[in-house]
Order: sequence, then structure tokens, then C-alpha cells
Amino acid sequence: MVDINQNKDRVDILTVALEDYFQVASFHRLIDSGQWYRFERRLERNTAATLDLLRRFNVKATFFVLGWVADKLPELVRSVFAEGHEIADKGYFHRNIQQMTPDEFREDLLRSREAIERATGVPVQGYRVADGWFRPEDLWALDTLADLGYRYDSSICPIFRRFAHEPWRRFVHRHESAGRTLWEFPPSTTHFLGLDLPIAGGNYFRQLPRPFIHGAVEDWHRRRSEPFVMYFHVWEMDRDQPRINAPSLWEQVRHYRNLGTMDRILEPFLEAYKFTSVADHLGLEKSPLEKALECVRPRSPVAETGGGRGTAGDPAERTPITIVIPCYNEELIIPYLANTLESVLNKFQARYESRLIFVDDGSKDGTWKALWKTFGAMPNARVLRHDRNRGVAAAVLTGVHAAETSIVCTMDCDCSYDPHDLGVMVPLLTRDVDLVTASPYHPQGEVRNVPAWRLGLSRSASFLYRRVLHNKIHTYTSCFRVYRREAVLEVQCRNDGFLGIAEVLGLIDLRGGNIVEVPATLQVRVLGRSKMKTLRTIVGHLGLLGRLVAMRRSASRLAKRPALIESPPQSGPTGGPSGTPTTRRSA
Repeated sequence: MVDINQNKDRVDILTVALEDYFQVASFHRLIDSGQWYRFERRLERNTAATLDLLRRFNVKATFFVLGWVADKLPELVRSVFAEGHEIADKGYFHRNIQQMTPDEFREDLLRSREAIERATGVPVQGYRVADGWFRPEDLWALDTLADLGYRYDSSICPIFRRFAHEPWRRFVHRHESAGRTLWEFPPSTTHFLGLDLPIAGGNYFRQLPRPFIHGAVEDWHRRRSEPFVMYFHVWEMDRDQPRINAPSLWEQVRHYRNLGTMDRILEPFLEAYKFTSVADHLGLEKSPLEKALECVRPRSPVAETGGGRGTAGDPAERTPITIVIPCYNEELIIPYLANTLESVLNKFQARYESRLIFVDDGSKDGTWKALWKTFGAMPNARVLRHDRNRGVAAAVLTGVHAAETSIVCTMDCDCSYDPHDLGVMVPLLTRDVDLVTASPYHPQGEVRNVPAWRLGLSRSASFLYRRVLHNKIHTYTSCFRVYRREAVLEVQCRNDGFLGIAEVLGLIDLRGGNIVEVPATLQVRVLGRSKMKTLRTIVGHLGLLGRLVAMRRSASRLAKRPALIESPPQSGPTGGPSGTPTTRRSA
């Protein structure tokens, strides 16, 4: 344990990364910054927990803030500043220095600094790179920081042997550039078996044995006079955050191991040692707190296009559409879905009168309750429920039958296809088209982070369906579609599960329906798990293909059979036995 009676007169440095769980490096391959708005935001509650912890030990820290966070949550940033903590810069988006050219790095700094200063009203003094650390070949970035007037940086962490030729970079030091001084505050490391190992917080606090960390920190305070530089992230306080499907076991361990224990890990250090912010350590001039809390320049809302008198934005001229979303054991993803749909409906409001139908397919978790809590009060939404799990196709068909519009869109609950693309797909459902389907396997489509074996199976299925059906497209199994409702009501689907999605398309095709394919991007699910049973689905596709082949051959034989009796023309209205018009479709 830490000796709380030693080192009472020295003051160390504490920094905190103000970012949310879905923005971190472990998920960069899965989650683009353009999708951040979709996730359940937990930054406010985690920041409050962090402030409570620091308040309890009377500690002031430097909070490195993303410019995106400052733009979206300026009140949160101001509340941190109002507690007496320093606000510094972490870039606008959560990017690695290797992802930016020198010009892009400079532009990112200017954008993030402006956002943070707009939120707080005080100048930004310091910077830390959001993702990873500066390598020896990245030190040009220090010159850029100095040139832009930053007073300090904390982006060098000399792990392993990265800066073995410059051992002094392990400690607080000055960087000189064109007559300007930039102080460097590297997170602290220990020299062990010829390597520099991080002992300063964050992931290393959660992964390395606590006796090793405590011993290394005590050793630092016995041997070194330089301040110990410690850090952590606010999301590390949150054990209940939604669990994202990390792309590898290493990233899964890196993010989730010992998650939610950071407060207990930090408490012995906060009790044993004195900590302050980087600005306080350097004695940088402060602006009065009142200046930070003055009225910040107002942000004018961005108006949606359309809406002028006599234009397509007139509610009277909007096209009515229904969006059907099947859900099965999706409690975790409902906030993500709600945020995504909010953006979609806002984008569509000038052109479409959008209605939502959610079909809970007999979920065993809290999906039904979450759907009602989130969407139950919306005037344009309906929440339906199967008494048992019947399958995704059955849920889609339930929604289609319940719809009251001729245009019905269907999408996956996990938003693996971007539902904003419906804005491109709906106009393609012209009078001679029965179905518009998204296609990641189209030459202009894209697939991201989907396992190779699954891609191989899907492409093989598409190859076989293309040999059987009239419409030669690239993807037959996508649930992301726009239907003409009447075309769906005419088919009798035997399969209720994933197989039924392909069957509906196949039956529309064999009835002579016209199908349009749109290139799209398919991303691996980021929350929750797929419900598809792979082996069962493979066998089912083979059976369905056989049935479709038989149906096509049967239709072909009937088409070739000569007509024995030709009905004479009728003088009255044409129609069936009840007088209703008849429609003939080519086989």
C-alpha cells in the first residue's frame, strides 16, 4: 500500500481525459466520428462521478477535452471549469497524430481550440493527442504547438524503448522552437528490465498488478524530484456502459478489463499525494472564474432545407412513408436506435411524412419496455409485439401489414445500414418498381469489419440466387429495403426467419416484380449480438433455392401451355367474379 505519511510537501500532476466510451481508440475500426451521435451518451454522469471524486479529496486537475465535446456539450465543459479545474485541448476528433498531415494537424488544433474557448471563455494553454502518443518521428508536432502559442503538451509517453536514446524525455522538460518554449509533461514511467513501463494511470492502472503499480509509484517518489504525472479517462468510472463488440480480443480486454474500478484504484493515490493541474504547476496566469461563466456567443440552429410556401417542404405535399423496425432482444441498442432515428426524421421532415412501426419479436429481455419508454408517446410511432419469437421476416411482414402507407421501408434495429440512405432509396420506388433493396456487394457498395467467412457465404448465396431469379442483382438477403406495400401483400412467405427476407424478394421476382438495387455500406453490428444461426441459414437457403427453381419451371411450363378457350370481350367493366379489376403479371 501507499505510505500516506511521505512526500507531503511535493505536488504532482493529475490530468483527466473528457471523452465518452464510444470515442476511444479501441473502437476506431468500428465507429466513425460521424456515428457518434447515435450512441447513448454517458459523458455527463461519468463527469459528475469524476468531479465528486476529485471534490472529495480536494484535488484540482487538468481536463483534456475534445473539441467535438465542447461543441456538443458546452455546459458540461463550463461546469468542469466552474469547479476550478483547468480545461485543455485534446483535438477536435479522437485522432492519432499519424492520421494527420502537418497541415491537417494545424487545422484540427485551430478548430478544437476555438470550440473549447467558445465554451469556457478563457484561452487554452495545453494539449494532449487524443489517440496514442507521439513517436520520435512525430516531434514536428511540438513545433506546431509552440508556433500556435500552446504553453505545454502531454503527448509523449516513452514506453518500452521508444525514446531510449533520449532518457530525459521520461520527465518534465522544455522544448525550444524558434524562440518559443513548450513544456512537455510525459505520463510517468518506471524503468524495469531495460524497458520503460507506464505506471501513470488509464489502461495501465487497470491492467497491471496493483502491487507492482503501487511499488513503482512509491519508488518514483523516493528517487525522483520531478512531479509524478498521472491521468485517467472519465469513461473508466463507468462499469455499466453499453458493451461494444470490439474487433479483437486485445481491444476487448484493453477497454473492459477492470472497468468501473478506477475510483477505487485512484483513491489511495489521491489520499497519499497532493495533485494539481498543469497550469497551476507552471504558474500560468489565470483569468477570473467569472469570465468563463459569462454569456457565450450563441449558436444559431441549423435550419432544415425546404419548407417554403408552395415547395416540397410544405407538409401538405410530403410523401407518407412507414419505417418498420423488427426488434428481438435489443434492449441494449434502443438508445442508439433512437438517436439515429431522430437524425433521420429531422432530415426527412421536409420531404416525407414519416411513421414508425416497431415490432418486438417476442424478446426475452427488456426490449418491449425500452421500446414503449422511448417511442410509446410519439404520435407517429406504433409499438407491436409478437407473443413469441417468430423470426425477423415474420416481424417485417407484421409491420408491413400494419402499415397504412403505400411506401414501406424496413431496416435492421442495429442500424448496420445507415438509415439516412432511405432518402436515396425512396425516390427510386417509381410506379413500375416494386422493391428497392440495399446492396453492399454491389461494385460500388462497401462492407466494413464483417468477417471474411461470412462475406464468402453471403456472396455465394447471391451467386446462386442470381442464377435462379429474373432480377440480376448483387445482394438478395439485405433487410434494408423500400417496398411497395401492395407487392408484399401479394406474396405468401413460408419462412419466418432470416431466410424469409430472401424469400420475399424471390417471390416478388417470380411474380414479375421489378427490383432496383442501390449500392450501400454494411457495417458489423457494434452493440449486442447477431441472432442468425449460420448453419441453419445455409441449409435453409439451399432449400429455398430449390423451391424457387421449381416455381420458376412450373411458371414456365404454364406460360408455354396453349390456351383452350379465349373469353370474348365484355361490354361492361372488366374484373373478376366480384367486379374488381384484375392485374396480370408476367412470369
